[in-house]
Amino acid sequence: MRRTLVLVSLAVTSMVALAFLIPLALTVREIARDRAISAAERQASALGPVLVVTDDPAALERAVATTQAGAAHRMAVHLPDGTDVPRDANGSRARPAQLGEAARRGRSHTARVPGGYALLQPVALEGGQTAVVEVHLPAADLSRGVWKAWLVMTAVAAALVAGSVAVADRLGARMIRSTRRLAETAAAFGEGDLGARIEPDGPPELVEAGAAFNAMADHVVQLLAAEREMAADLSHRLRTPLAALRLNAEALGEGPVADQTRQAVDRIEHEVDLIIRTARKPAGRGSCDAAKVLRDRVAFWSVLAEDEGRGCELIGAEQAAPLPIPATELAAAVDALLGNVFRHTPDGTDFAVTLHQGQGVTGILVADAGPGIADPDAALQRGRSGGGSTGLGLDIARRAAEATGGHLRIHRSVLGGAQIQLWFRTKWLPPARRRSRRLVGRRPSRA
Repeated sequence: MRRTLVLVSLAVTSMVALAFLIPLALTVREIARDRAISAAERQASALGPVLVVTDDPAALERAVATTQAGAAHRMAVHLPDGTDVPRDANGSRARPAQLGEAARRGRSHTARVPGGYALLQPVALEGGQTAVVEVHLPAADLSRGVWKAWLVMTAVAAALVAGSVAVADRLGARMIRSTRRLAETAAAFGEGDLGARIEPDGPPELVEAGAAFNAMADHVVQLLAAEREMAADLSHRLRTPLAALRLNAEALGEGPVADQTRQAVDRIEHEVDLIIRTARKPAGRGSCDAAKVLRDRVAFWSVLAEDEGRGCELIGAEQAAPLPIPATELAAAVDALLGNVFRHTPDGTDFAVTLHQGQGVTGILVADAGPGIADPDAALQRGRSGGGSTGLGLDIARRAAEATGGHLRIHRSVLGGAQIQLWFRTKWLPPARRRSRRLVGRRPSRA
């Protein structure tokens, strides 16, 4: 933008300078020419009274010598009888035809001669005769001072153009600096720095944009705070039914079913507490070991899988797999996918979780041997579900992947059912560089 402003200023100022410079240069040349001709006319007119008084060649020669042009041997007097003064005719350049034309016209005019121009001034004498006074004008006299004037005007025009370009560059730098600060602040806010604000400066429009950004940021912070408080309040309201559920679980006595029920209640209480703590603190970036999270979550779900007769396998989680995402978010995504397996497939359906580590990306693949997903596009739409659930599971997993610049895909698994692929980037990308992609497999599902 700064370069564009400089180029526009350069083009406009150059055109304006040329629009004035070209006519002014022509005018200067014409003024120099008119000045030389006027000086020659004055010197030629000085011989008019002498010619009226006498036609003696000696007297005329002395009169010619007293003029500036005559002293420079650039003046001559042509008498009607053909006599030229001075006799050597060093000041004469005009041809006889040009002299006759001047006498016939009866007024002064300039004629082209070798080396420049000649001013021919006719003077009427007694008896109806006409003498012609010739003043030679070298080409250098006609352009005397023109080149110097042109050089000065060119220098002034160049200085004006350079000044306008410098001013445009400073204005552009100020505007670009303000725009860049606004963009950097917006990027920092988008990356999670909710305290990022800008001190508005620059042109009035950018000042208004900065003030509007600050107001928007304050409003967003207020909305996020209200949302966190609402989530915490809603989670806290779950404690009452959980307390009743715990009392009922304690009344079950001893036995495997009672122990599993109490473990489930403890797990629910832990998740509710985690939701309350997470909701009450500002959102931020974090990291975790994906292999450890998968081992924990698969171990948790394997208990339920054993009760329902499901085969459960975890592949590729032996080595650490760091990801730029908080462990709670990754655990929520994995739980959402595994919960869908238990919710939408019949008892006894096997499933497998695979951790794949590649160059710059890490993939978590959850495959099952169930009936598959009939409409992958609809399954990825938030709030829509064909199985009577909330329709948020896949959306939670997708948003977790996209938070790192990754994506979610749905394919047919080798077990015969659905395969959900979560691909994460191992290096965190700012929101401005993320490209969310939803590449959905379109193989027909098995009924």
